[in-house]
Amino acid sequence: MLKHMKKILNLIVLATAFALAAPMFAQPAATKATTAAKATTDKATKAAKAVVAPPTDAEIADAKAKGLVWVNTETKVYHKDGAYYGKTKKGKFMTAADADKAGYRAAKESPIGKKKTTAPAAPAKK
Repeated sequence: MLKHMKKILNLIVLATAFALAAPMFAQPAATKATTAAKATTDKATKAAKAVVAPPTDAEIADAKAKGLVWVNTETKVYHKDGAYYGKTKKGKFMTAADADKAGYRAAKESPIGKKKTTAPAAPAKK
Protein backbone atom coordinates (compact mmCIF):
# COMPACT_ATOMS: atom_id res chain seq x y z
CA MET A 1 0.00 0.00 0.00
CA LEU A 2 2.90 2.29 0.66
CA LYS A 3 4.05 1.81 -2.92
CA HIS A 4 0.67 2.93 -4.20
CA MET A 5 0.71 6.01 -1.97
CA LYS A 6 4.14 7.01 -3.27
CA LYS A 7 2.97 6.62 -6.87
CA ILE A 8 -0.14 8.71 -6.21
CA LEU A 9 1.92 11.35 -4.44
CA ASN A 10 4.41 11.45 -7.34
CA LEU A 11 1.54 11.80 -9.83
CA ILE A 12 0.07 14.68 -7.81
CA VAL A 13 3.44 16.46 -7.67
CA LEU A 14 3.99 15.90 -11.37
CA ALA A 15 0.48 17.15 -12.26
CA THR A 16 0.97 20.23 -10.10
CA ALA A 17 4.29 21.00 -11.79
CA PHE A 18 2.70 20.75 -15.24
CA ALA A 19 -0.23 22.90 -14.16
CA LEU A 20 2.10 25.60 -12.90
CA ALA A 21 4.38 25.47 -15.95
CA ALA A 22 1.67 25.50 -18.64
CA PRO A 23 0.80 29.23 -18.40
CA MET A 24 4.44 30.12 -18.97
CA PHE A 25 4.34 28.49 -22.41
CA ALA A 26 0.85 29.53 -23.47
CA GLN A 27 0.33 32.90 -25.16
CA PRO A 28 -2.11 35.09 -23.20
CA ALA A 29 -5.39 35.98 -24.90
CA ALA A 30 -4.57 39.70 -24.79
CA THR A 31 -1.31 39.10 -26.64
CA LYS A 32 -3.14 37.06 -29.29
CA ALA A 33 -5.59 39.92 -29.84
CA THR A 34 -2.77 42.45 -30.01
CA THR A 35 -0.92 40.33 -32.56
CA ALA A 36 -4.06 39.99 -34.70
CA ALA A 37 -4.72 43.74 -34.52
CA LYS A 38 -1.12 44.50 -35.51
CA ALA A 39 -1.39 42.18 -38.51
CA THR A 40 -4.57 43.97 -39.61
CA THR A 41 -2.89 47.36 -39.18
CA ASP A 42 0.14 46.21 -41.18
CA LYS A 43 -2.13 45.13 -44.05
CA ALA A 44 -3.93 48.49 -43.98
CA THR A 45 -0.63 50.36 -43.99
CA LYS A 46 0.63 48.38 -46.97
CA ALA A 47 -2.61 49.07 -48.83
CA ALA A 48 -2.30 52.79 -48.08
CA LYS A 49 1.26 52.82 -49.37
CA ALA A 50 0.20 51.15 -52.61
CA VAL A 51 1.43 53.10 -55.58
CA VAL A 52 -1.28 55.10 -57.30
CA ALA A 53 -0.88 55.39 -61.05
CA PRO A 54 -0.07 58.93 -62.19
CA PRO A 55 -2.65 60.63 -64.39
CA THR A 56 -2.44 60.00 -68.12
CA ASP A 57 -1.80 62.78 -70.62
CA ALA A 58 -5.48 62.63 -71.59
CA GLU A 59 -6.55 63.08 -67.95
CA ILE A 60 -4.15 66.00 -67.57
CA ALA A 61 -5.50 67.66 -70.72
CA ASP A 62 -9.08 67.10 -69.53
CA ALA A 63 -8.30 68.61 -66.12
CA LYS A 64 -6.68 71.66 -67.75
CA ALA A 65 -9.73 72.11 -69.96
CA LYS A 66 -11.95 72.06 -66.86
CA GLY A 67 -9.74 74.66 -65.14
CA LEU A 68 -8.61 72.33 -62.35
CA VAL A 69 -5.34 72.67 -60.48
CA TRP A 70 -2.91 69.86 -59.58
CA VAL A 71 -2.39 69.61 -55.82
CA ASN A 72 0.88 68.09 -54.64
CA THR A 73 -0.37 66.44 -51.45
CA GLU A 74 3.14 66.05 -50.01
CA THR A 75 4.23 69.69 -50.28
CA LYS A 76 0.71 71.18 -49.89
CA VAL A 77 1.26 73.31 -53.03
CA TYR A 78 -0.98 73.45 -56.10
CA HIS A 79 0.02 74.12 -59.68
CA LYS A 80 -2.17 75.79 -62.29
CA ASP A 81 0.12 74.68 -65.13
CA GLY A 82 3.79 74.11 -65.80
CA ALA A 83 6.23 71.27 -65.43
CA TYR A 84 4.72 69.89 -62.21
CA TYR A 85 1.08 69.95 -63.36
CA GLY A 86 -0.07 66.34 -62.99
CA LYS A 87 3.51 65.09 -62.67
CA THR A 88 4.33 64.91 -58.93
CA LYS A 89 4.37 61.49 -57.26
CA LYS A 90 1.49 62.22 -54.90
CA GLY A 91 -1.28 64.54 -55.91
CA LYS A 92 -4.79 65.05 -57.18
CA PHE A 93 -6.88 67.40 -59.29
CA MET A 94 -9.33 69.86 -57.70
CA THR A 95 -10.62 73.37 -58.15
CA ALA A 96 -8.45 76.24 -56.95
CA ALA A 97 -11.20 77.29 -54.52
CA ASP A 98 -11.32 73.79 -53.00
CA ALA A 99 -7.52 73.71 -52.78
CA ASP A 100 -7.51 77.04 -50.94
CA LYS A 101 -10.24 75.83 -48.54
CA ALA A 102 -8.25 72.64 -47.87
CA GLY A 103 -5.22 74.72 -46.85
CA TYR A 104 -3.06 74.29 -49.95
CA ARG A 105 -1.19 77.28 -51.36
CA ALA A 106 -0.50 78.30 -54.94
CA ALA A 107 2.96 77.58 -56.30
CA LYS A 108 5.23 80.53 -56.84
CA GLU A 109 6.33 81.30 -60.35
CA SER A 110 9.77 80.02 -61.19
CA PRO A 111 12.36 82.72 -61.89
CA ILE A 112 13.84 80.43 -64.54
CA GLY A 113 12.72 81.41 -68.00
CA LYS A 114 11.50 84.85 -67.02
CA LYS A 115 12.74 87.63 -69.22
CA LYS A 116 14.63 90.30 -67.38
CA THR A 117 13.25 93.73 -67.85
CA THR A 118 15.86 96.43 -68.06
CA ALA A 119 15.44 100.13 -67.83
CA PRO A 120 15.72 101.95 -71.14
CA ALA A 121 19.22 103.12 -71.88
CA ALA A 122 19.93 106.72 -71.00
CA PRO A 123 20.54 108.94 -74.02
CA ALA A 124 24.21 109.55 -74.75
CA LYS A 125 25.56 112.94 -73.74
CA LYS A 126 27.11 115.12 -76.38
